[in-house]
Amino acid sequence: MQSTALRYFLEVARTGSIAEASQRMHVAASAISRQIAKLEDEAGALLFERRARGMALTPAGEVLAAHARRSRLDLDRALSEIRGQSHLRSGLVTVVTSEGFAIDILPEAIAAFRRTYAGIRFNLRAIPPAAVSRRIADGEADIGMTFSLAPIRGTRIVRSWPAPILALMRADHPLAGRASLKASEICAYPLAIPERDTTIRQLLDITLAAEALPIEPALVSNYMGALRNFSRSGGGISLTSFLSVSLRYEMEGMVLVPIADPGMHVRRMELQTMAERTLPPAAQAFLDHLTAMIEGLIADVTKGGGAA
Repeated sequence: MQSTALRYFLEVARTGSIAEASQRMHVAASAISRQIAKLEDEAGALLFERRARGMALTPAGEVLAAHARRSRLDLDRALSEIRGQSHLRSGLVTVVTSEGFAIDILPEAIAAFRRTYAGIRFNLRAIPPAAVSRRIADGEADIGMTFSLAPIRGTRIVRSWPAPILALMRADHPLAGRASLKASEICAYPLAIPERDTTIRQLLDITLAAEALPIEPALVSNYMGALRNFSRSGGGISLTSFLSVSLRYEMEGMVLVPIADPGMHVRRMELQTMAERTLPPAAQAFLDHLTAMIEGLIADVTKGGGAA
């Protein structure tokens, strides 16, 4: 039901290449080129910059891409309502998230939601934090849950909460009884940290660089679960946020200690949707459910005097 030219245009925008779009869509590259040329003629403007390594959207192309993505999603929402999904009898909700939330909070939220709405299905993808916002802006998922340092164009921040970075360690660790720690202090012990495409690593590196402190971590991994299990096994300290481990850390004999350096407090945890998009009823209902669950977790730790 979407025009052929716009489908081709969006695939080239996504892949950055007519050749790759041709392979993915099983359509001749010449046909895609003709349709894009037709769109450019109708728009009276170039939609792509032709580069040696592919094609990039021009400002005019960005405008058309945003409109086309919203139109496609609005059509999906309308069809969902026609099929009866407005009554939450059926539907698919797609969620993209940074890994920490895919371990506990989101599975718990999805399971609780499906106890009421058993016909709603979910697709949950764990990807790097920056990629979450890109997927949401491109209309490739309904809801994004991630850490962020600044607003991302094309996304709408539905709700956000402070997400300071905390030190996670076993209760018998020498630093476990401290009220707070400096980043320089935790570096004196074996440390497990994520790779550089995470907000934790970026803020830690900036904080230590400001004090000209080198860092020699005991473990670097792109898997947050491995870092936490390293700490749980007595290997040393890892870094996390309260919301990422709130459902399990005390049961596993772990403690969270705030890090005092101001630079470790600047990020936020966000729930995101595509800008100017109206979510399908099932996705909106789950977003409301997830927001309420997070608010409850934060309220519990606030009452207990902890730091979320």
